[in-house]
Amino acid sequence: MLFDLRARGRRRTVKIVYVFLALLMGGGLIFFGIGGATSGGLLDAFKGGGGGGSGTDVLQKTVVRMERQVRLRPRDPAAWAALARAQYQVAGVGDNYDTTTGTYTAKGKQALIPVERSWERYLALNPPKPNADLASLMVQALGPQGLNHADKAVAAQEIVIAARPASAGLYLQLAAFAYQAGQIRKGDLSSQKAVELAPKDQRTALRDQLKQLRQAAVTPSAQTQTTPGTG
Repeated sequence: MLFDLRARGRRRTVKIVYVFLALLMGGGLIFFGIGGATSGGLLDAFKGGGGGGSGTDVLQKTVVRMERQVRLRPRDPAAWAALARAQYQVAGVGDNYDTTTGTYTAKGKQALIPVERSWERYLALNPPKPNADLASLMVQALGPQGLNHADKAVAAQEIVIAARPASAGLYLQLAAFAYQAGQIRKGDLSSQKAVELAPKDQRTALRDQLKQLRQAAVTPSAQTQTTPGTG
C-alpha cells in the first residue's frame, strides 16, 4: 500500500504526493492555465466522473466491443488506443471516482489497471506519432490521483508536451511527476522551463512551489528536514 510508511522510500513518495496535491488544490492551481492550452491536464482530468446507470452500461459495452477489436487486430495501435480510452472512461464513472476529493477510489484504481495495460500495449507497437489526447488521459490514470506510477506519468506527459504549445502549466506538471519519480535532473529542467514560460509577476510564486516539490523529492524521509533555501 502507498501509505504504509515503514519503508523510507515510501515516506518520501507520500511526502511528494502530499506536496503535489496541496499545490494542485491550493495556490498551484493558477499555474495550470498559464501560457497555452492544457486540455486534458490535471484540471480537466475527470469530466466523466459521477455518472451511472445506463451511461455506465453504454461505456462498458464499448469496452467489450473494443476488446473484440484488439483480439481481431492485435497489432493495430488504433485499436489499443480506443480500448485504453474506453477503459479510462469506465474507470471514471459512478463510485470509481470521488468528485469531492478529485481522486479515484480504491475501486476506481482497480479499474485503472487494465487501462495501464492497454496503454502499454499501445506504446509497445511504436506508433509513429503517439496520440497526445490519449496521453493526457493516461497522465491522470498514472498520476497521484490514480495509480501513482510517476515514471509512467512522466512519459505520458512528455508526449503531451511534444504535441502542444509550450506552457508553464504543462512543464509544472512534468516537473512534479519527474521529482516524484526521482528524476531530479529532468525535474530541474522542467522547472526552469515552467518559470521561463510563466508571466513575470507569477514567477517567484511558481519558483517557490517548484522548490517545495524538489525538497520533498531529495529529502531522505518524511522526518528529515531540508535546510531552507536549498535546492
